[in-house]
Amino acid sequence: MARNLERFGLRRVQYSGFLGELSSNDREELIREIRKYVSGDKDSIYVLPLCSRCLRMATVLALERVDLEVDEVVRYS
Repeated sequence: MARNLERFGLRRVQYSGFLGELSSNDREELIREIRKYVSGDKDSIYVLPLCSRCLRMATVLALERVDLEVDEVVRYS
């Protein structure tokens, strides 16, 4: 699954979290592709479109710097 997401140009931001820009056509193609991996009652995959304003307003808390294009990254030890 991770390789498929990376093939679409998405970057891993957590073990199970990926971020990137997709056209609406690529998003639909990706959704068709990842449906193959969802099985059982406990599986779920979220595809969440974010506008650029929402992404800029995001706050990321991380032990190490996360390569996101956001205004604020908060570090803690």
